[in-house]
Amino acid sequence: MTWLTWAVLSAVFAAATAILAKLGVAGVDANFATAVRTTVVVTFTWFIAYVARQPDTFRVPSNKTWLFLALSGMATGLSWLCYFRALQVGPASRVAPIDKLSVVLVILFGALFLGEKLTWGKAVGGALIFAGVIAVAFD
Repeated sequence: MTWLTWAVLSAVFAAATAILAKLGVAGVDANFATAVRTTVVVTFTWFIAYVARQPDTFRVPSNKTWLFLALSGMATGLSWLCYFRALQVGPASRVAPIDKLSVVLVILFGALFLGEKLTWGKAVGGALIFAGVIAVAFD
């Protein structure tokens, strides 16, 4: 499968995540709900990583890789904690679009920190996403 197929599947599962999380967080502490979700994610991911492993799959090449994976994991955890709290107190149809401002931020951060080219297409697309978020979130 191509990167595009994987990205579309990611969007579908992210949408399912928002709806299922909104249903699951009702009447439960948001941090507890995030911890339960994270435990499931960790267990499921290790299972998939083990079943689908290739030779040398579990070898991390450098301390720098460990550092960035750990920081990414911490950022993910903070994102999920904030997301679940937002879902607990707000409507999923407004929380999820605001969460997708991450797309706009990735475009900007990719240009600033990764040297990715900021094209007109990315700029216009990012602006449209931003406008869409504002339109949906404040409707």
